[in-house]
Amino acid sequence: MQANDVRVLKSAALPTLAVGVVAVLVSLVVAGGKGALGAALGTALVGVFFSVSVVVVSYAARVSPQLMAIAAMLSYLVKVVVIMVVLNAFRDTTAWNTLAFAWSVVICTLVWTGFEARAFMKTKMLYVDPEARVPGRGDS
Repeated sequence: MQANDVRVLKSAALPTLAVGVVAVLVSLVVAGGKGALGAALGTALVGVFFSVSVVVVSYAARVSPQLMAIAAMLSYLVKVVVIMVVLNAFRDTTAWNTLAFAWSVVICTLVWTGFEARAFMKTKMLYVDPEARVPGRGDS
């Protein structure tokens, strides 16, 4: 993982964790212990899914830019499908408050995505390789 990727990961993970703590506290007050558990699980789900996604895309970027785009799209698709499966599988659970879980997933996802976009915009990345050689030119 490159330094830029670590910076992006931290820039998105820390605000999401802070919002997750607030979600747990609000859910504790509103829905009790089951609400706090639901919010904590939702926050953890978002943190794990998005962290894995950043790591996968970072690894793919080292291989090739084309693979990076494919990895980003596939990781997004996998996240959406798995979240849908998890929400559907635990739809009728009584172990935690499903409403607190769902809202914490939505809010933490929005926070993660927003801060990840902000971090990418602030990252100074080269769009052109300054040391690339142009085929057919006699430069040495």
